[in-house]
Amino acid sequence: MAAVPEGAEPELPPEPPVHRLSVAELDRELDSHSELIDDKEFDIPQVDTPPTLESILNETDDEEESFVLEDPFLLSVDNADAHSYDTSSVASSDSGDRSHLKRKKKLPDSLSLHGSVIRLSLLKGISAQIVSAADKVDAGLPTAIAASNLIAVGTSHGLALIFDQNQALRLCLGSTAVGAQYGAISALSINNDCSRLLCGFAKGQITMWDLASGKLLRSITDAHPPGTAILHIKFTDDPTLAICNDSGGSVFELSFKRVMGVRTCESRCLFSGSKGEVCCIEPLHAKADLRDHPITHYSLLAMASLTKILVIGLKPSLKVWMTFPYGRMDPSSVPLLAWHFVAVQSSVNPMLAFCRGDVVHFLLVKRDDTGAIHVTKQRQLHLHYDLINFTWINSRTAVLLDSVEKLHVIDRQTQEELETIEIPEVQLVYNSSHFKSLATGGNVSEALALVGEKACYQSISSCGGQIFYLGTKSVHVMTLRSWRERVDHLLKQERLTDALALAWSFCEGKAKAVVGLTGDTTKRKAVIADRMVEILLHYADRTLKKCPDQGKIQVMEQHFQDVVPVIVDYCLLLQRMDLLFNQIYDKMSENSVAKGIFLECLEPYILSDKLMGMTAQVMKDLLLHFQDKNRLENLEACIVHMDITSLDIQQVVLLCWENRLYDAMIYVYNSGMNDFISPMEKLFKVISPPLNAGKSLTDEQVIMGNKLLVYISCCLAGRAYPLGDIPEDLVPLVKNQVFEFLIRLHSAEGSVDEEVYPYVRTLLHFDTREFLNVLALTFEDFKNDKQAVEYQQRIVDILLKVMVENSDFTPSQVGCLFTFLARQLAKPNNTLFVNRTLFDQVLEFLCSPDDDSRHSERQQVLLELLQAGGIVQFEESRLIQMAEKAEFFQICEFMYERQFRYDRIIGCYLRDPMRKEEVFNYIHNILSMPGYSAEEKQSVWQKALDHIEELLVLSPGKAAELAAIHFSEKIESIISTLQDQFLLFQFLRSLLDPREGINQELIHLPPSITEQFIELLCQFSPDQVLETLRVLEYCRLEETIQITQKHQLHEASSYLLEKKGDIHGAFLVMLERLQRELLMLTQEDESQTEPSLLEKIEDTLMKTIALCQRNSHSLDQQQREWFRF
Repeated sequence: MAAVPEGAEPELPPEPPVHRLSVAELDRELDSHSELIDDKEFDIPQVDTPPTLESILNETDDEEESFVLEDPFLLSVDNADAHSYDTSSVASSDSGDRSHLKRKKKLPDSLSLHGSVIRLSLLKGISAQIVSAADKVDAGLPTAIAASNLIAVGTSHGLALIFDQNQALRLCLGSTAVGAQYGAISALSINNDCSRLLCGFAKGQITMWDLASGKLLRSITDAHPPGTAILHIKFTDDPTLAICNDSGGSVFELSFKRVMGVRTCESRCLFSGSKGEVCCIEPLHAKADLRDHPITHYSLLAMASLTKILVIGLKPSLKVWMTFPYGRMDPSSVPLLAWHFVAVQSSVNPMLAFCRGDVVHFLLVKRDDTGAIHVTKQRQLHLHYDLINFTWINSRTAVLLDSVEKLHVIDRQTQEELETIEIPEVQLVYNSSHFKSLATGGNVSEALALVGEKACYQSISSCGGQIFYLGTKSVHVMTLRSWRERVDHLLKQERLTDALALAWSFCEGKAKAVVGLTGDTTKRKAVIADRMVEILLHYADRTLKKCPDQGKIQVMEQHFQDVVPVIVDYCLLLQRMDLLFNQIYDKMSENSVAKGIFLECLEPYILSDKLMGMTAQVMKDLLLHFQDKNRLENLEACIVHMDITSLDIQQVVLLCWENRLYDAMIYVYNSGMNDFISPMEKLFKVISPPLNAGKSLTDEQVIMGNKLLVYISCCLAGRAYPLGDIPEDLVPLVKNQVFEFLIRLHSAEGSVDEEVYPYVRTLLHFDTREFLNVLALTFEDFKNDKQAVEYQQRIVDILLKVMVENSDFTPSQVGCLFTFLARQLAKPNNTLFVNRTLFDQVLEFLCSPDDDSRHSERQQVLLELLQAGGIVQFEESRLIQMAEKAEFFQICEFMYERQFRYDRIIGCYLRDPMRKEEVFNYIHNILSMPGYSAEEKQSVWQKALDHIEELLVLSPGKAAELAAIHFSEKIESIISTLQDQFLLFQFLRSLLDPREGINQELIHLPPSITEQFIELLCQFSPDQVLETLRVLEYCRLEETIQITQKHQLHEASSYLLEKKGDIHGAFLVMLERLQRELLMLTQEDESQTEPSLLEKIEDTLMKTIALCQRNSHSLDQQQREWFRF
């Protein structure tokens, strides 16, 4: 197409309506092997209209606390390690080690979590025409793409092909003649209103075209130094302003003007390549609804050089707002920049993503009230691959292309990888030749040429939620799938569970990269719920169809166990009980195994009270199923959580009674008929006869009795049995009914000779203590009104009448009653009256039994009664007298303790065969612990001294320890009074033998006592004398030697003589013993010689030799010779 001469520039045409390039239309020609596309779903209407500021504000974005990069000094540090700016990235625990990042484990399979998020489609019409143009008009291979409402594709022979949204070729701009002069198109840019196209060429020229008329408006040859290729050309939001970047690394601002009808272009250098080569530029673009954002007035431009990132403002005057160094990285990696407006903390601001290699940095740019720009560092994204492209698809989702041509969809906020797909079929075009400036002789630096190896800046363009990829023979478009298409995609693969999980994540608002949901939350949820219902019904049908027809029953059960709980789960989440219990249950009922599994998987929901609205039929089937399977515990657990009012109550009661499900039976009576009395009557009928006959109950009857007690307790406390609460309006009525029932004079079907108050009597016989505990708790709960007082008194009178007038209750049971009464009477607000003479009768009953049985039980009962406050009901002196007589020594101790007569308690311990040994601790505690007066301690001390011989008989060791600690000055006196010599021996051994454990420093006795102990030791335990002498700390040698010689204990005498220093004497003693033993040996018949005598002789001989050896070093020559002899 020939260039149009510059003339009067026509008025700009009115802005065409904004249309997104519809993928449904572009992809209409896809062959039949491609998956089917729902045109209405895929052509997503809300992407046509950019989101409003309000809608962006409503997107929550919980960014981490940011690191603010506001100090220009920090921003311009050369050679800084990029990782020093690292914040708490989820994937950056070892971010300092680059090799570790390469080895990092890949993210989990995201397909199961998010389904297929993106769709990559071939634009068949455009692709065919690119190939056709190369063949028919020698257009050459595609080199660059720019997408807006139109798609522009540049070629290697200098042509620009313009396609509309229907993939129709609208314009073919330029000519091969121009291409021969200017070289290949190396960069393209379409302005905001799609009225102008800028083309940059490999040899450095720039052209501007009118996209409405196809006219050439400008041909610019002097905007930058000659001999360098155009790497990037970008319109700004101001249609009169564009930016270009050449292969020399310089950046220029192009300002378009019309002066006197003549179009001009003024060029201004923004950055010189001599200061560091820029290889990527990205002006900030704002959508129409954000054009009034205050930051747009600065016309921000991001530039990436080989060493750092710069953000500058072109307006109102040129200003550098930020520089940021990369740090160390692979020199062949490609610098990338991408802007997008995002909502953070309730305000919308631009965010710049920049990366080089495997780390993406996010910078949030804000303007403060003074007009200054602030840049805040956000959380980094660490990857396990090197990037060659980063494109925002919306404010939360980015699509990344790595160096092996694999696409990664990332959620910015969570940094989660949503999907990964490989795109070898695209055959992506690389811009390497332009970076090497081959068209102008390759006059570029090695560093820029190295980066250019992977550069594909001009091959990828995004617009309206779509990303276009330019291949050598094709154009592909990538879009986010709508929520419905993502669900359907899983359904086509028969991954129904994953499809339901994904749909529910949309419903909960937890899904990522969501497209296609409009309206408020309620409307969105309703749309998703409808789709989920369709899937659930389909799931149920498919499960029944795919059930194995033959094989083991376990295989069929497993088949349904894998599916049915999932269906139940989602019906409950959707709160669609109608669907669950009608349509789906009807379907499952067609298969007996499926029906059983369905009913069983309801159980956990019933038990957690999550299942409301069960139909009568399902409840009935559930009960019958558990009964058939003999799973009675499960059956009972379910019944008490179900609303059974719609069932045949009598039938359910019968079912429960026959299967001994007493909890369930009570629950059915209570909740089904508001009948709280019938369950008690049924249980009483079973346990009363054996109790009244004095028989022991079976285990089953004991269980029934216990449940009866707990049930009565619940009713009187206002609680439902076995769980929950009785309705508030029924509580007083239930309490009154239960009380009136319990205190009935006769049962409904009682015989003529039935005793009065049968129910109270039965419970007292069954478990007196627990029944009285139930009454005690009930009395606590009573309000102190007239009726409550009357009830309490009435019950107490009945209890007394039943128990006191009958002889068939044990002392323990009677004691329990009076302990209960004592506790009630001891309360400060007590209103009960109990005749005091009854307590005297109980005392007589407990202390003067007809026989001597249950002694400890009777004592324990009386003690509990006294401790519960019953002491005030008795005359104390009479009580002590009766306790002494009955030998209730614990009662005596209790009374003496109250009267501070601690000395008397010693006698109680000594006379009590069960607690004798405890007397030592008691005496020690009284004499040692504070809290007792000197007089009290003295009386106990004297009493213990008076009973010392009795204490010694009880335990010589403990008595000796007591004497050493508390009676040390009386020990000699005690010794002199003891007549029993063996008892005296035990006492002295415990005192004086260190091995007995008494601290010898506490004892200061004359040596004669020690000698007395050795004398007794020689008499009662001669074998222990030598060992004892070795450990005794104090003894006189001469006197002790005399004692051992008197008792002819040669070895002990020898030991003492050796200790004294008389070695010769010690030797003679041992020699004498040896001679005596040898004499005994010669006098005995050789055949009758006992082995033990020979052993004794050998032992004596060895000990004598040892004595000689031990002492030979300390003897003179003559003595040594004597030993040797």
